[in-house]
Amino acid sequence: MRSPRGLAAIAGLALSFAVPVIPAAAAAPPAATPPEALAARAADQAALNGADRLAKGAGETFVRTGVTPGGGGLYFASYQRTYHGLPVVGGDAVVVADGAGRVRGTEAAKTAPITVGTQATLNAAQASRIAAAKVSTVDKAEAPKLVVLAGDAPKLAYEVVVSGHTGGHPTKLHVFVDSATGAVLDTRDDVREAGTGNSYYAGTVSIDTSGSGSSYSMTDPARRGIACGREGGSIFTKSSNTWGNGSGTDLETGCVDTLYSVQTEWKMLGDWLGRNGIDGAGGGFRASVGLNDVNAYWDGSSTHFGHSQDNQRQATPMDVVGHEFGHAIFQTTPGGAGSGNENGGLNESTGDIFGALTEYYANNPKDTPDFTVGEGVNLVGQGPIRYMYNPGQIGDPNCYSSSIPSTEVHAAAGPQNHWFYLLSQGSNGSGGPTSPTCNNSSVTGVGIQKAGKIFYNGLLKKTSSWNHKAARKATLEAAIALFPGSCTEFNSTKAAWDAVSVAAVSGEPTCSGQPPAGNDYSLTLSPTSASVQPGQTATTTITTRVTSGNAQTVQLLASGLPEGAKATISPASVQSGGTATLTITTSASTPQGTSQVTVSGDGPDADHSAQFSLTVGTGTPPTGCGGLTEWDVAKAYVPNDVVGHNGHKWTSLWYSTGAEPGAPTSWAVWSDGGAC
Repeated sequence: MRSPRGLAAIAGLALSFAVPVIPAAAAAPPAATPPEALAARAADQAALNGADRLAKGAGETFVRTGVTPGGGGLYFASYQRTYHGLPVVGGDAVVVADGAGRVRGTEAAKTAPITVGTQATLNAAQASRIAAAKVSTVDKAEAPKLVVLAGDAPKLAYEVVVSGHTGGHPTKLHVFVDSATGAVLDTRDDVREAGTGNSYYAGTVSIDTSGSGSSYSMTDPARRGIACGREGGSIFTKSSNTWGNGSGTDLETGCVDTLYSVQTEWKMLGDWLGRNGIDGAGGGFRASVGLNDVNAYWDGSSTHFGHSQDNQRQATPMDVVGHEFGHAIFQTTPGGAGSGNENGGLNESTGDIFGALTEYYANNPKDTPDFTVGEGVNLVGQGPIRYMYNPGQIGDPNCYSSSIPSTEVHAAAGPQNHWFYLLSQGSNGSGGPTSPTCNNSSVTGVGIQKAGKIFYNGLLKKTSSWNHKAARKATLEAAIALFPGSCTEFNSTKAAWDAVSVAAVSGEPTCSGQPPAGNDYSLTLSPTSASVQPGQTATTTITTRVTSGNAQTVQLLASGLPEGAKATISPASVQSGGTATLTITTSASTPQGTSQVTVSGDGPDADHSAQFSLTVGTGTPPTGCGGLTEWDVAKAYVPNDVVGHNGHKWTSLWYSTGAEPGAPTSWAVWSDGGAC
């Protein structure tokens, strides 16, 4: 029986698993392996085998760091590449698999074959001093660790994380120091500053806090890690469960806004995108208010919120909080925080997108959803700091160009912000202002929830080398996976990327408008015909081959046998890719003639058949009956021994083919030897 097919397999890998034997006395059947576990095992096998883009050299392995469920029944397994046990920074990978244990695709950050030594010339103390010099005021420097820095020419390096301030701004800087020369090869800052937001007034809201009786805390009781307190201090507590006074300068009120926003974002992630918490694994991060800065930022492990320049408002409204925790989502999806301005621009845009998604999910009447960033808090007295529907309104680029990799990260957010608005609302602004396009095209939006799903599922294929072209390819693949059988979402996704000048990339998918094929196979016979005398046997080999996806169990059947013949298929079922033998044994009474035997394959995902032509005797059906046709004879058929045409008596049927449409495929045989 045919069942609905799954998504098209990009790479086909399958695993078989032993099912535990339950004693006879046990009442329950064996528990089914959870889909996530099947996906993880298939992904691990792909990583172990170095499948597709997961090629690896001597001494290299992939270590799984997480599995995140996405849309369309897919799971995204992230991997850290190691070289002789050392982490390879920039060598990460993602394997996409489904809940049936089938691998659907692989992505890997660019890395050349690694052939470096693993012994450093520079000592750790020297590396620490070199790294610390990159930060003006050092609060803390973590112990250096040896890594391999991937790239066109991989190198052994020390990674040193230095926390402090530079130019008055907080920093948590990863510094990569060449272990041989002491040169600084690369840096990456975990701190993502934004300074965004709307009005801190969200009205009277309900927030989840801990405690009872006369002891309460601004700690979420159900969302692990979510809590809010004073900058540099403890979580807010009090004797009643009523928080804040509505004042823009009150820090407790700032935490009310923060908890309300992050708890709303958490709900949005689950309800709209299927993500389990901020980190994808049921966890979140602490927030602090009262930062003495006109700013807000994420430092790699927590969020920090300051105030407006006039010091009248805390920077804690919904799109501020959504943005900063959006950085946490970017960091905890595959590929981590990455480095470089283009990657950083995509990170900033991710924060803006999650801020907009959270606003639209909340649909708060006092903080109406929009695609401007920071208009409510008016951080420095100049209104919004970014316009997603038209980044150029304040001088940020609307369109992608070769200068983006050297553009400041907040400005470099422009192209993807613009793409997301076009995908969601369209160029004519079905839910907001009209939006210019870089190619003067018209783009039809799909709505913010669909746009969010496409964006997020693309993000789950992120690696540390993430860029706009990779995001284009990943979101096109996501559109097909999320909306099989429809090209509407795919076409809008593609048109929106075209409209911000991110050109087509090699290997990106196309959309046919048909549901993608899942597991499938072919079925052929060799030979396809045989001639035997009554009482003899004929054999043919049934060959199946996987044509897409993975192997499936196929039941084999034969039908259309002539009278008195029997069919035996050994084995009666195969895994697609296997073979079987069909043996047809005729009897002495099997009438002469040619029959078309149908060999059918019945799989859970697909059915196929092939024809075998069996000739018994001469293969020439009797003729006669005074020129009557097969159809005339079939119509004239009467029970045995009844006088028929020209006085002959009907005695039996001889099955054959060639009857006219709608007629029984039979010949009649006379009892006295005549036939027609």
